[in-house]
Amino acid sequence: MKRIAKFEKVSIRQFREGWTDTFGNIDEEELREIYEKIRLPKRATSGSAGYDFFAPVCITLAPGETVKIPTGIRVWMEPEWVLKCYPRSGLGFKFRLQLNNTVGIIDSDYYDSDNEGHIFAKLTNDSNEGKTVEVRAGDGFMQGIFVEYGITLDDDVTEVRNGGFGSTTKE
Repeated sequence: MKRIAKFEKVSIRQFREGWTDTFGNIDEEELREIYEKIRLPKRATSGSAGYDFFAPVCITLAPGETVKIPTGIRVWMEPEWVLKCYPRSGLGFKFRLQLNNTVGIIDSDYYDSDNEGHIFAKLTNDSNEGKTVEVRAGDGFMQGIFVEYGITLDDDVTEVRNGGFGSTTKE
């Protein structure tokens, strides 16, 4: 196996910013407690391709509800690699839990962005069976898989990223 990446926590400052944007202000002590319990993504078995991302807090989604989760995680990876994020298979199968962008793409240069490469997951309970999704704090809810990629022979891009969603197409 190639060892090409390393997960880290974002700073408490960056986590606070992401948390406040999603959930609003909370007590500093409560925020630090949530931050301290954040677990780095891990594979469940030696044969697992995906690294499980763990919920920082309990999440309950009724059918049709959406939540943006600040994971508190960033990832450094070698150039020419990408982290592709998907819902955990069981949650998708049982509840139709979906990522709003269908597949999250974390590029290697996202790590150096102003937001420290903070990985967010926007989830929707797309249940058509009336099922409520409950994910406990510390439970896996998303999995990330590292994939090597190539570029075209005539590619001459030299631009540098600074930002997340849509940042590479802004003029």
